[in-house]
Amino acid sequence: MNNLLKRTVSGVVFAAIMLFAFLSDKILIRWLDPQTTQLCSKLIFGATFLFALVVMMKEFLRMTCGKEYRYSQILSIVAGATLFTLVFLYKAFDIPGRMVILAFIPVFVLMINSLYVKDKTRFDKFANLYTAILYIAVPWSLLNFAVFNPFTGAYNGILLLCFFCIIWGSDVGAYVFGLSLGQKYGGKLFPSVSPKKSWIGFWGGMLVAIGVTLALYFTNLLPLRAGSYDLLHCIAIAVLIDIAGVYGDLIESQWKRHYDVKDSGTIIPGHGGLLDRFDSALIAIPVAIIYLVAIDSLFC
Repeated sequence: MNNLLKRTVSGVVFAAIMLFAFLSDKILIRWLDPQTTQLCSKLIFGATFLFALVVMMKEFLRMTCGKEYRYSQILSIVAGATLFTLVFLYKAFDIPGRMVILAFIPVFVLMINSLYVKDKTRFDKFANLYTAILYIAVPWSLLNFAVFNPFTGAYNGILLLCFFCIIWGSDVGAYVFGLSLGQKYGGKLFPSVSPKKSWIGFWGGMLVAIGVTLALYFTNLLPLRAGSYDLLHCIAIAVLIDIAGVYGDLIESQWKRHYDVKDSGTIIPGHGGLLDRFDSALIAIPVAIIYLVAIDSLFC
């Protein structure tokens, strides 16, 4: 009972923080003028997701590098945070896009630092410092493209919230169908990485993901350009997010299995780390953004 209460309370707090970050512009407008609301909403989004990025990179590096190369781990996190911050400033405050290339500076410093590491007995672990940037910082930085209007820079977190709703719907569907039917019928999805995942759970997750997306579509919550987004694209978005989300989950499971780790962290009591919560999003949301850019339907 204590564990259930802990999981419930921490889950509610986590959901409340996320919802406030997504909907801060809708909430703050009741007390602030539009200009101040936009500024505060941008800063809330930037601070919340930058914090999540730093925590996820720290969890990943602690899992893969342990206590080795502490200074280099800090440099890796600084490089990832710099990339996210520069993309954020580019999208939110219209700084010149060329400034984003400054994110390479801390990466170069990290590379040079590797030459001065004295203990190279486990130098193979050094590759994980670069992996953290590519695996977490790069896709996480793309989230900025889902919340800021490409023409005005105005903040609107609805589209990103919709993406997360689809991912969460897929997770719930996969869990329910997998638990109730997948353990008895059908084959395993990827037994070498995640023995409990089944094909029935996969198809159940996709069914729920499509259902959630259709609900968002028919309630006009997806803030995309009118006339360029139809039901076919709606279903395509759901399928892409579902498949990419499953791969994202499997990728993190593979890392944890290799390093014999149950949870990436403990920041959310009873639920694990932020990397455990956002593993699907690291792949699914960038894929959705790329798709929307390809069909010229990304409005935010």
